[in-house]
Amino acid sequence: MPTISDVLKEKGAEVITISPGHTIKDAISELVDRRIGSLLVTDEGGDVAGIITERDILRLVHGSPADLDRMRVGDHMTCEVICGVPEDDLDYVMNVMTGKRLRRMPVVEDGKVVGLVSIGDVVKALKSATEYEVRQLQSYITSAYG
Repeated sequence: MPTISDVLKEKGAEVITISPGHTIKDAISELVDRRIGSLLVTDEGGDVAGIITERDILRLVHGSPADLDRMRVGDHMTCEVICGVPEDDLDYVMNVMTGKRLRRMPVVEDGKVVGLVSIGDVVKALKSATEYEVRQLQSYITSAYG
């Protein structure tokens, strides 16, 4: 069964972070400039403090279109972040992500962030593993009965 570690080997382990003290406008700039959908919020020690997503920001702007230069990431981030570890198998990760309605999951090892996986990353890896297994079974059947 593929693991989060397999996904990170394929996609890379770069994680774009922001501090809680940055403004929402700073967060929007990072999201747009890097063409990503979320920023992991980390404290001074690099520990996960939260996550802020494009949806969080859209809800914020829609609900109270205030001055984005003064609104702080730390006041609007999701604080309860569910993290995975590199050894987590992808069936488990998919169940957690779909059950909790998560689009992204930070990956932590020895207390440090080592990656971020999306539900799309998980689906892609599971699809690839399934296709490989089907090819192997077809090859076995063909060689055994061919």
